Amino acid sequence: MEEDYGYGSSDDEYNISFYDDDDEQLEETEDENELLGTYGETSCKVIRKESLLAAQKEDLSSVMDLLSLKENNARTLLIHYSWDVDKVLSVFVEKGEAQMYSEAGVLMDNLSSSHVLTKIACQICFEEFPANETTSVNCGHCFCNDCWTEYFTVKINEGQSRRITCMAHKCNAICDEEKIRNLVSARDPRLAEKFDRFLLESYIEDNKRVKWCPSVPHCGNAIRVEKDKYCEVECACGLQFCFTCSSEVHSPCSCLMWELWRRKYHDESATVDWIMSNTKYCPKCHKLVEKNGGCNLVRCICGQPFCWLCGGATGFEHDYESIANHECGRYKEEHGAKDASARKEVWRYTHYYKLYKAHTESLVAEANLKEKLQHETVTLEEGEWASRDFSWVPNGFYRLSRSRQILLYSYPFAYYMFGKELFRNEMTEEERAIKQNLFENQQQQLERNVERLSMLLEEPFAEYSESKVMTTKMEIMSLSTVIDNLCKRLYDCIENELLGSLQSAIHIIAPYRSKGVEKASELLDTHSTKTALPEEKY
Repeated sequence: MEEDYGYGSSDDEYNISFYDDDDEQLEETEDENELLGTYGETSCKVIRKESLLAAQKEDLSSVMDLLSLKENNARTLLIHYSWDVDKVLSVFVEKGEAQMYSEAGVLMDNLSSSHVLTKIACQICFEEFPANETTSVNCGHCFCNDCWTEYFTVKINEGQSRRITCMAHKCNAICDEEKIRNLVSARDPRLAEKFDRFLLESYIEDNKRVKWCPSVPHCGNAIRVEKDKYCEVECACGLQFCFTCSSEVHSPCSCLMWELWRRKYHDESATVDWIMSNTKYCPKCHKLVEKNGGCNLVRCICGQPFCWLCGGATGFEHDYESIANHECGRYKEEHGAKDASARKEVWRYTHYYKLYKAHTESLVAEANLKEKLQHETVTLEEGEWASRDFSWVPNGFYRLSRSRQILLYSYPFAYYMFGKELFRNEMTEEERAIKQNLFENQQQQLERNVERLSMLLEEPFAEYSESKVMTTKMEIMSLSTVIDNLCKRLYDCIENELLGSLQSAIHIIAPYRSKGVEKASELLDTHSTKTALPEEKY
């Protein structure tokens, strides 16, 4: 069975090997590059206010070139299909050009009136207007400019400017954005700017591949992912977040698990210790009861009296010494069975809550360790170790922080994975026990090695002799590799053995990355024209 997990549980769990000084620098550099190497070309991009137009132009140009469309029609098409260029192309192949345009409200044949009439009756206000005071759209419907302007104004103020349909009854044609802009700007230039901003922001608001960075205060950046949307990313402002739910990074928890845990943790955990210390379960209705007097005979609001000492149901008769027909000095098996179902879930939650809280506190405490390690590294570099490379120190600290964070979120995952709230009918009790044992074996191996690494990094190695510093270095580097492999195996277990076997496909986690959360790179502006969003948004 040890081969299945890759590592044993003894103190010799990891191997430490020394290499000659001649090869030391080369191998050390390779290991560090593997651990924290440069990202190169990343699969996610930072879209700043200045590059938003360029980002939108990329997708617009692709559709315009492939389908020979004007920009306004390409934008209408992309907004309808959530800015998914691949979706547009697949619909084009599957349904054909005519049906695709019809569903998106794009009219390729311009049916606008040529205004040969000198007077045109508006079917909205029923007044007659000169032809030059009316406007027709591609669908051929023509109304007076005042009615169009009022209609467009309402739509823009209601935030519906991305897809403004024709005013005619049951007409789903999308109005030409240029005509909207001209009519609105003639009355209110600021409203026209608002319209343009909404069109620009639609690239983010309606795009499944792009999301605003959830930083507070808002940094003004958005992130675009090129491949898997189930990922965790780091914005240029430094904030790391889950791209799927815009929450903090939380793998190996799925988004739903993390949302449920976060809600439960904030709502219940502040009082869980008090509840366990000051309340007892009613043996009849299983509600929590608080004792507000000195007598050990208490009564629930349901009317059931019971003994505060043992929790057993009793009658009302009692004196200063005892409760009639009741003895709780003798242990009976049924005492534990009666309230087991009521207490089980609270105790179970308390178990995972305490572990989650302990690793949270360790993560906070170890954040202060970073400053100590920097000081010790400087001390070594200023002495006789000046020519040595001490990047193994920050690398080891990074591995500690990263793996501690994974451990932290593995407990909410276990709480929901092996509970019955989400997967009641997905596993038998036997299957649940087997999978829980498999997961906890991996989890505990990771936890033991993380604690070892924490102890090693806390050692005052700046005061050590040269040989002891080299020994500490080898231990930290080897242990970092072991922990990295254990993290990979834990994620593999979750993805394949646990979540992969479920019928429900809603629990998808971000994949494990040895180098950590992916840092989004800057989106290069390949278009000469740039624009900035109005500052009022930000």
